[in-house]
Amino acid sequence: MAEYKLTKEGEEYLKGGLPEKNLVELLDSLPQKSATLGKVVLRVKNFPIALKWALEKNWVMKKGDEITLLKPPYKTAEEEALKKVHGGKGVEENVLKVLMERNLVQKITESYKSVEETLVKSGNVVDELTHDILLTGLWKGRKFKPVNVEVLAKKIDLTKIAKGKRQPYNQFLWQVREKLIKMGFIEIRGCTIVTEFWNFDSLYQAQNHPSRDWTQTYSLRYPKYGKLPDRRIVGRVRAVHEYGWKTDSTGWRYKWNPKKASQLMPIAHDTAISPMILSSRELQIPGKYFQIVRCYRPDVIDATHGVEFNQMGGFVVGEDLTFKHLLGLLKQFVHELIGPYEVKFTAGYFPFTEPSCEVSVKHPKLGWVESAGAGIFRPEVTEPLGVSLPVIAWGFGIDRLAMIKLGINDIRGLFSRNLKWLREVKLQ
Repeated sequence: MAEYKLTKEGEEYLKGGLPEKNLVELLDSLPQKSATLGKVVLRVKNFPIALKWALEKNWVMKKGDEITLLKPPYKTAEEEALKKVHGGKGVEENVLKVLMERNLVQKITESYKSVEETLVKSGNVVDELTHDILLTGLWKGRKFKPVNVEVLAKKIDLTKIAKGKRQPYNQFLWQVREKLIKMGFIEIRGCTIVTEFWNFDSLYQAQNHPSRDWTQTYSLRYPKYGKLPDRRIVGRVRAVHEYGWKTDSTGWRYKWNPKKASQLMPIAHDTAISPMILSSRELQIPGKYFQIVRCYRPDVIDATHGVEFNQMGGFVVGEDLTFKHLLGLLKQFVHELIGPYEVKFTAGYFPFTEPSCEVSVKHPKLGWVESAGAGIFRPEVTEPLGVSLPVIAWGFGIDRLAMIKLGINDIRGLFSRNLKWLREVKLQ
């Protein structure tokens, strides 16, 4: 039977209570059973985590800046499970999974036991800081053996060391750039911080859309706001949101808020770059553009997901472009970038494209891996930016294509520290 132990964070929650429990207890103590964010954020430790889990558990409701209690606080399965793990007792598998995802519990592996035994024998003194010691976190609170930095190191025969080369994933990204440029595409340089205007509003995503919630995207605390673009573009985007402007759309029918649109955030998807180019004077018609952008989103890290990832997106603008052109281009991208792998298209939905599709590529071990979203930009996106011609657009999870190309089964392997793999892996 597997053994588990509390992490440092788990021990803190065991003593001080789960953040979400502390939040609802605070709200329950107030006469009105509700409060503004400003009144509770400093009174609840780990407030962002508290709010996230309280919302997920349907304990509270958030409307604007107001948080209201929906259910009274009570003991949770996680709370009881922390006590059981601390006491060395078994826990239900589904609860254990949640605790591990929240990094409150960790499995005591053979590696963990081995490192712990070694440290006990050495009097809890770390002699050599190995990968296993770092991974298990057992270095915390230990003493370190003094190191004489004046000792001369052994001479190394430089002729016997392998020549340096680009890291495989970095090399793959450069290959992608080279191939797309040879296909006639112009590269657009991305940016790390954008306003919500470019990330959402210009792409016809309503300001109350779930993807704009803080649990789905990151935001900046300081500076919080940036500058909006040309007033004419902002005015058209506002109009298309409120009543559809000159398109056949009725819009989202709400009062658009320029202050929300000016909030700064780490870029959440590569498509945020496309409207910047479509609205610029440098746009070439017909034109073919692409961008490779580092994106940031809160997510559960696993074999195919990360909180930081690269996307390769872009668009083609020109007369008489159709959805059939887009499908052919997407298939060509896959074959050009990673080889003749099987490609599958399924219907998809995005607020900024219609029709839309999702692209999956068959991974030798993981099976069908969703690798891209694509479609034709809606008139509600292109018309306010001053473009009346069809625009076909896409966004590839280029990290996932790299997994297939490099023969890895876990997206975290793209940044592997395995020297043998780094030296021997070759790109075709």
